[in-house]
Amino acid sequence: MAKSWRWAVLAMALTAGAPVLAQPATAPTVPEESGFAALEAGQNVANSKPGPRTVPAKLVPVPATASEALQKAIAAPYRAPAWNANPQSPAEWKALVQKLADAVGANQATIRDKLGLVIQDANIGGVRAFILEPKDMPEAHRNQILLHIHGGGYVYNPGVSGTQEAAVLAGYGKYKVVSIDYRMPPDFPYPAALDDAMAAYKAVLTMADPKHVAVFGSSTGGAMTLALMMRARDEGVALPAAIAPGTPWSDLAANGDTYQTNEWLDNILVSWNGYISHAAALYANGHDWKDPQLSPIYGDFHGLPPAILTSGTRDLFLSNTVRTHRKFRQAGVEAQLQVFEGMSHAQYYLDPYAPESKEAAEEIARFFDAHLDK
Repeated sequence: MAKSWRWAVLAMALTAGAPVLAQPATAPTVPEESGFAALEAGQNVANSKPGPRTVPAKLVPVPATASEALQKAIAAPYRAPAWNANPQSPAEWKALVQKLADAVGANQATIRDKLGLVIQDANIGGVRAFILEPKDMPEAHRNQILLHIHGGGYVYNPGVSGTQEAAVLAGYGKYKVVSIDYRMPPDFPYPAALDDAMAAYKAVLTMADPKHVAVFGSSTGGAMTLALMMRARDEGVALPAAIAPGTPWSDLAANGDTYQTNEWLDNILVSWNGYISHAAALYANGHDWKDPQLSPIYGDFHGLPPAILTSGTRDLFLSNTVRTHRKFRQAGVEAQLQVFEGMSHAQYYLDPYAPESKEAAEEIARFFDAHLDK
C-alpha cells in the first residue's frame, strides 16, 4: 500500500469528518509528496483567516519515549464511570464516590507495604487524618512534616482512598506525611474543605516549626494548597517553607488552552464536559467561580512560599499548571515546573511503581530538602 494513504485519509477527515484508521506506532516516515500536498492544501484553506485553529483528525500513538509502565497507563482506556459521571441526586453521588473509594482503598495497604510505610488514624485540628511514616526515617527528616491535601474533583477519594499520593511522597521522599480527610460535597460544599484544611494546617504548626513544614497535593489538592496559602497569608498565619501544588485545578472553569488541545487525549479527566464540570458546580454551590478561594489563579501570589509544580504533556490541566507557574514568577516567587512526557492528569502518582512516579516524587523531595530547615 502506498505510504501516502494516511495523508489521503487525513485530508478526507478534514473535509468530510471521516474517521482516521488506527495504525501501529512506527518510526516517522516521509510521506509521498502528493499525499502531504493534499493535506497541506486543506490546512492552508482551513486556516487562511485569523481565528480558531483547525487541525486534521489524527491518531496519537503511545510515545515510545515513556517507560514501559507509563506506556501502559497512557494506552489505558478512559476511566468510566469516573470521568463522565453525572449523578442526579446526593444519594447517587455518595453511592458512586463510595464505590470508587472502595476500589482504590483496597490497594492502599499493599502500596504502603511495598513503599515501607506505616499508617495511623489521627485527629488533626478536629479533622480526620492519616499519618504516614517511613519505617526508615532519615535523621534529617525527623523534625519535618508534610501536610497532604488529596485530589478528586472535590468529591472523590474520601478516607484511606485519598492517601495514595501521600504514600508515594512519604515512601520515596522519606517524610512524615499528614493526609487530611476533608469534608466534601454533596453534604459539605465550599468552604467546608478549605475550613478543614486551615484547621489542620494550624494544628500542624503546633507540631512543628513552619520552617520544617511543607504542603502538597494534586488537582483539587493543588488548588486547595494555593487557596490555603493565600488565606493563611491574609489571616496572618505563618506560611510553610515550601509547597508542591501538582497539576492544580487553579481555574475552576474551562479556561486555558489545553482544555481544548488535550481534550480526549487525557485519559483521566478526558473532557471538561465530564464529571469535573458537574463537580465544580456541586462544590461552588452558587459562589463566583472566579473567587480566588475557588480559582486561585485569580488571586494574589505575592509572598507565597517557593513552589514546585508538576504536570504532563497530555494533562487537561497542563494550562492550569503553566498559568500557575507564570503567576508565581510574575509575583517574584521562586517556582519550578516539571512536565512529564505523555502523562495525563496526575499520572505521576497513579502508578506508584512507575519510574516516572519515583522520579517526580524525588524531584519534589529535593525541592523540599532545599527549603525546609532540618
